[in-house]
Amino acid sequence: MPTTTTSAASSSSSTASASGNNSNRQADVFSRLASSDPEVKLKALREVKNQIIGNRTKKLSFLKLGAVPAIASALADADDSEKCNNILVQSAAALGSFACGFEAGVQAVLDAGVFPRLLRLLTNPDEKVVDAGARSLRMIFQSNQAPKYDFLQEKNMEFLFSLLNSENENVSGLGASIIAHACGTSVEQRVLCEAGVLEKLVILLDGSLSQREACLESLATVLKNNPEAVSDFVGLESGRHLNSVTELTKDRYPRTRLLSCLCLVVIYNTSPSYFVNMGTKSGLITTLLELLNDPGQSGDDAALGLSCLIAGKEDLQKLAYEANAIKNIVDILKTDSELQTKRLQGLFLSLAELCSKLEDCRCSFVSLQVLDLLINALRHKDADVKAAACICLRNASRSVKNLSAGRFNSDHVMLPLVQLLHDPSSSVQVAVLGALSNIVLDFSSPKSSFIEFGGIKQLIELSKSMDPDARCSALRALRNLMFLADNKRKELFISDVNAQGFACLISDPEPPVQEQALALLRNLVDGCISSIEFVFDEDGLILDTVGRQLRKGPQAHMAIQGMYVLTNVASGTELHKEAVMQQLFPQATGSENFMLKFLQSDESQLRSATVWTIINLISPSSPGAYDRHVKLRSAGIIPQLKNMVNDACLDVKIRIKTVLGQSMSFGDNY
Repeated sequence: MPTTTTSAASSSSSTASASGNNSNRQADVFSRLASSDPEVKLKALREVKNQIIGNRTKKLSFLKLGAVPAIASALADADDSEKCNNILVQSAAALGSFACGFEAGVQAVLDAGVFPRLLRLLTNPDEKVVDAGARSLRMIFQSNQAPKYDFLQEKNMEFLFSLLNSENENVSGLGASIIAHACGTSVEQRVLCEAGVLEKLVILLDGSLSQREACLESLATVLKNNPEAVSDFVGLESGRHLNSVTELTKDRYPRTRLLSCLCLVVIYNTSPSYFVNMGTKSGLITTLLELLNDPGQSGDDAALGLSCLIAGKEDLQKLAYEANAIKNIVDILKTDSELQTKRLQGLFLSLAELCSKLEDCRCSFVSLQVLDLLINALRHKDADVKAAACICLRNASRSVKNLSAGRFNSDHVMLPLVQLLHDPSSSVQVAVLGALSNIVLDFSSPKSSFIEFGGIKQLIELSKSMDPDARCSALRALRNLMFLADNKRKELFISDVNAQGFACLISDPEPPVQEQALALLRNLVDGCISSIEFVFDEDGLILDTVGRQLRKGPQAHMAIQGMYVLTNVASGTELHKEAVMQQLFPQATGSENFMLKFLQSDESQLRSATVWTIINLISPSSPGAYDRHVKLRSAGIIPQLKNMVNDACLDVKIRIKTVLGQSMSFGDNY
């Protein structure tokens, strides 16, 4: 209709006109920043500051105009005389506004070389200038791009304590912010504690709002993974300051509640013994769950804080579940408003932790129909969100009930997972491999969609990755995919793998990769005579590599997988059994047979795997069983088994009786 067309054109014209006017105004303000008239320059500085506060779009527009170098120039040109104080204050305030929560702004401020000049403002005789400089520096120190301070240097420590000792709340808060930003190692934590930084920080707990919040961030940094520092902190004034932090979780300001919670999370994760009161734990969880609904940064940080608190702790996961955590999180995820990346990541990680141990949580997860939300997250542009969604799916799929019901093997789920195997982020690849490792164990499914989407080929490719975690995770997924697999699936794998490449994985520099490669091979040669032939490709290269690794005396968990490979190969034909004997008794070795060491191992699974190999080698129905028995007896292996008839492990004891029964058929009594 004509009216609609005219209205749309008019609206478009109006929008373009407004945009043009804004650009013109910004250009006009920018030009006045370089004015030689102090009043004109001062007014321009105020206008820039007021326009960009809380407005990322305008910050970006002014950045493109080159406003930060112009403001830096205004700051540099102003001397410390009283008449220039207003320019100093407004310049510092504008630079701080650019840096506040805006990484591109922080980078621009640092690139302008203005950081040393801002530090000099702290010594200005005018308190307003000092305040402006301190506030601007605190904005910069909220970013990872801010300069690091080496606290091992005496001059830096002296500077830090001069800030903490200041009566100006912004300056002392700046000192605490520097600690939160720059203290990154246990050595730095120890040096700061020995210098008395804890005693200085706790004074700020009774200070202004900004001092309290800076103090809480710093305390969390100094105490993290540092039991000695936590003990010192709790011991100050008989625990008064720990009680103060706990009380701050009830503060009226969301940010203060959040930071006090995060500080307590650090203390709990470092030294759980200080949280014997179940009410304190429950209160901490309740506060974090309430903060999830905060629309600002506190809500974003609360999600990650909750996941850190309950990670690996079944008792806290149960408390969170009883507090209706899963429904609260799902309700937030289902809101129409677009959630920040950090919050999405934290929410999915919290769901992941809740589903990591408790079956009730996994069932609740499924009943709330979260799967579609997860699938959408798998397609998110941010790598951290995708990885968190994969971890959530991995833990939810630990439920045998839900897995066998086929809830995770539909094309709707499988396609985005296979697509993520091609993701450029190694963290995403490792996370999706973890999810697939569980899902491919779904014994009720033929797994055809995974194979049709090219899943096996991509797992094989990732097993060659330069990232050892990706190699290990890819092999684990293949291992599970080959568990009780039919011949067709094994043939699909074998057709895409060569013996040389597989042998390299068995002898990989990383022990976890070796273990998963051996475990995969164990499943591959299990129960199928034709698949056993794979270890004989290229003149038995793979079997030779297995034998060589076992003779090196590997750790028990690797030796277990290697011995089960030999067990399964020994279940084959006479040729297969003799090939195993050649690995057990190579001609060019004078050392003790490794089977004797394995039979004497403290690890019952290794003893059991070794006995199983012997059972398959001397099965009386096999033509060469007698000769193999003679060789095993001469090597002291059969006598060793006779000494183990009362083994502490029932499974080992039963298998030994089987071997000794076989020995009796060869005339060997016990």
